[in-house]
Amino acid sequence: MHINLFGPHPIVVFGTPDQRQRWLPALALVVLSCTWGYTWVLVKQALEYASPFSLAAQRAVGGALALVLAVRLSGRSMALVAPGTLLLLGLIQVSGFTILQTSALVEGGPGKTSVLIFTMPIWTLLMSWPLLGERVQGRQWLAAISTLGGLLLIIEPWNMQTSLASKLLGLSAALCWAVGTILTKRLRQAHRVDLLVLTMWQMIFGAVPLLLMMELAPGQPTVWTPDYLLMLTFLSVASVAMCWWLWGWILSRVPAWEASLSVLGTPVVAILSSRLTLGEAFKASEVAGILLIGGGLALLSLFGWLASRRSDAGG
Repeated sequence: MHINLFGPHPIVVFGTPDQRQRWLPALALVVLSCTWGYTWVLVKQALEYASPFSLAAQRAVGGALALVLAVRLSGRSMALVAPGTLLLLGLIQVSGFTILQTSALVEGGPGKTSVLIFTMPIWTLLMSWPLLGERVQGRQWLAAISTLGGLLLIIEPWNMQTSLASKLLGLSAALCWAVGTILTKRLRQAHRVDLLVLTMWQMIFGAVPLLLMMELAPGQPTVWTPDYLLMLTFLSVASVAMCWWLWGWILSRVPAWEASLSVLGTPVVAILSSRLTLGEAFKASEVAGILLIGGGLALLSLFGWLASRRSDAGG
């Protein structure tokens, strides 16, 4: 049964089980977008203390440890289900995505190149129909076009003063994220696997290649200070462990293309927090992009509300 991303009562905190099914994914996406959006600001600050690959490896290891602790404290079994698929998921969605994203950052700098990872919804849209049987229908295309148009205005691919290699690395990272999204959906459809345990093993498998990259890639030694430890704790526990678990939870409740479009709230939060924190001026294209993404997400909300009204009336 399809569950709409945004239900008729998105701000209600309590309600019937059916109401909670409708608004909880929307609330989870707000938390996800805000956390991942602010992560961009913290990563820029954390790179003053550690090299890009060291920071990436430390975040993955910290996230894996946090997930192991959560699994143990909750009394869940750590049994490995579908080990081949979980290994592939860890290598693609954690190792591949992070290595390519970090390489794009090293090659092209911390500018727009790294934001190319948010082209992920385009690849997810293209793969969801043939691989998952999920497709955008009718008026939903208005929301898709609006959000993706806003993304283009924010990224400005026509105005990137970076190398072709850095652009390809950023796009490849987006493709890894999209493939990982499809794999997560298919794994959950084929096997009964606890989501927290799935996220834990994915992070464990994915952390190993990142540790190897940290040793192989040259870079400054990490400067361990209280400020860096605080940033690393947030980047590991909240941004990695909690958010990747939330992403899997959202994917289990809404179509992959819908979740992918909705996560475009992340670059909006990243721009807002960066501009407010660093005191930078907004560009006209960024403002237009933010408005288009906001409009697209509002359309998703409206269409979900209308669909739920029809469902309630029919029931």
